[in-house]
Amino acid sequence: MNMLSKFWNDEAGFVVSSELVLIGTILVLGVVVGLATVRDQVVQELGDLALAISNINQSYSFSGVTGHTSSVAGSIFDDELDFCDANIDPANAEPACISVQITAENE
Repeated sequence: MNMLSKFWNDEAGFVVSSELVLIGTILVLGVVVGLATVRDQVVQELGDLALAISNINQSYSFSGVTGHTSSVAGSIFDDELDFCDANIDPANAEPACISVQITAENE
């Protein structure tokens, strides 16, 4: 019974455990905010990559060749801009054609 009353009255570990809970809560909140920022930056970089790839000009042409007994017709391909392509990429702007949205749900 004496040992049980010592355990009941001992509060030395309470301060340490409450401090650990507080520190753990702050760390978890920081990680959540940090991961949201990482998500936004990854989406931004992938949008920039998509814009860079869309600006690659894949146009080509070659003229026909005629030899002594044969000939080859020429060919051409003109790479036009897609429906949402733009040649501008302002700083701190949303990526072109990428929209990250979460729809509201009724609870």
